[in-house]
Amino acid sequence: MVGSETYERFLALHTRAEGLVMPNAWDGLSVLLLADAGFEAIGTSSAAFAATLGRLDGRHAVSREEHLDHAKLLARLTGLPINGDFEDGYGQTGQDVATTVEAAIDAGLAGIGIEDTTGNPQEPIRPFDEAVDRVRHAVTAAKRRIVVTGRTDNFIQGRPDLDDSIRRLTAFAEAGADVLYAPRPPDLAAVQAIVKAVAPKPVNVVVSPADETLSVAELQRAGVKRISLGSALYAHVMAALDQAAAALIAGDIASATTGMNLRFGRLLRQAEA
Repeated sequence: MVGSETYERFLALHTRAEGLVMPNAWDGLSVLLLADAGFEAIGTSSAAFAATLGRLDGRHAVSREEHLDHAKLLARLTGLPINGDFEDGYGQTGQDVATTVEAAIDAGLAGIGIEDTTGNPQEPIRPFDEAVDRVRHAVTAAKRRIVVTGRTDNFIQGRPDLDDSIRRLTAFAEAGADVLYAPRPPDLAAVQAIVKAVAPKPVNVVVSPADETLSVAELQRAGVKRISLGSALYAHVMAALDQAAAALIAGDIASATTGMNLRFGRLLRQAEA
């Protein structure tokens, strides 16, 4: 599938009654395990991918080319729609964002996220007009060949301003973004307010609102159409590794190696066949 076919297939997963759960992979085996479990689309995670390289997320520490190569690997191994978590779109100008979108289309990605972040910890969120202009450039470049997610990071950058977040998401929707996303809204009421403000366009929520972890069914009842996991699965796996390392340093080989699975090799062999 290329271009408009990829776009239509991926967007249809968002607009159906049940929406979709889109977990985020960070390497070849993780994406194969998620595909084997039955998920219909996979996201990259800029945070998890950066961590695999020993770098921090949101600081432009991972290049556009590195992230494109990473996303292409996930697509090649699974044949599934891949949504790219591409930070601020890589570049200072709207035209830079458009260039990134074109590169993502050429790479065969099904979706791409454009954040209103700056990469500068001192001033992490871009001014409103600039943020909207960048999404507009992304949509113009996309030409309905890739699903564009407009994202504001207010809540996770220490700016708990629901009104401004809704203002930004509404403007992104009006600029043509296909999906809207504000990571970690404070509570379910905020999720519902966002869903209502940008309707009928679909909303992504990562894991849950900040105050509690809800089930997939509860988020769906609130009107959420896409549930992503960000770096949560990667953190879960790293927590298991941390526990295994503690067991091993204490001399407990059995506990450290629990869970070794021959299925991993089978999945890798199948992917390379």
